[in-house]
Amino acid sequence: MVNIIGDKIRLTQASTAQLDELYYWRFEEKRQEAKKWNGPYIPETRLNKEQHREKWLEEESIASGVPASLIITADEKTIGYVGAYWVDQNTSWLETGIVIYDTAYWNGGYGTEAYRLWIDFLFEFTDLHRLGMSTWSGNDRMMKVAQRLGMKEEARIRKARMVEGEYYDAIKMGILREEWIVQCK
Repeated sequence: MVNIIGDKIRLTQASTAQLDELYYWRFEEKRQEAKKWNGPYIPETRLNKEQHREKWLEEESIASGVPASLIITADEKTIGYVGAYWVDQNTSWLETGIVIYDTAYWNGGYGTEAYRLWIDFLFEFTDLHRLGMSTWSGNDRMMKVAQRLGMKEEARIRKARMVEGEYYDAIKMGILREEWIVQCK
């Protein structure tokens, strides 16, 4: 079982109780602030709790012992998750992401720490060549977190995302293994 402990957060494989907490944040919480930032241009299909659990548990591992997603907890509460999926296994290219649903944990370094631990874990326990992330030009916080962690903007697709009737650029950022190694020294 993966259990990564940081100063403020913990990344773990999901228990049923944690999946139910995550379900609350994704589908039941009234304000849904995270959805305004985390891919608001992608429609999300509403699932019931059982479907949500099944979908999470069906996710394939990235590599042996490396799950595709981990739950983020802080102060013993489920606050979000980190995830990854293959863009191209042949070239060892993985896309990653993070969502902090609980706004009480925004702007306090929780997301930066969780994403750093996730990136470190993925590079340490796989032979990945590169990690990437995608966002939109209206999500300044995500771009700043990625930049702080050594990611570089690699692509900007102009006016490719629509949020609340306005066009934004699609942003692709990434970090290569050799850049991560230098950064860790």
